[in-house]
Amino acid sequence: QVQLVESGGGLVQPGGSLRVSCAASKRTISTYAMAWFRQAPGKEREFVAAIEWSGHSSYYADSVKGRFTMYRDSAKNTVYLQMTNLRPEDTAVYYCGADYYGLGSQFQYDYEHWGQGTQVTVSS
Repeated sequence: QVQLVESGGGLVQPGGSLRVSCAASKRTISTYAMAWFRQAPGKEREFVAAIEWSGHSSYYADSVKGRFTMYRDSAKNTVYLQMTNLRPEDTAVYYCGADYYGLGSQFQYDYEHWGQGTQVTVSS
């Protein structure tokens, strides 16, 4: 089964940019829908962005549309989340999920595989 490892989190000032990565191993991401979710302290895990398994369609939460871009590099077997114009409310642990031949669901329970998460903190 696919294994996922996130990286690239850190501390950034409001208005800044950051890119987080999710490297997959043991299976190719080309057969998985890939998604980013995030979880802030005391809150439920929430959907951020997803790409369906063929890579033809992507989806975003309203709160990040126009600021975040998710894309995948099949040669590196990695997906990325490029985040711009970051806000303090974007502070959370960001998790990468994989759903075998999925269509880019916004529901976390549709994703069978998860990484360990990477912390993103937006603060001055």
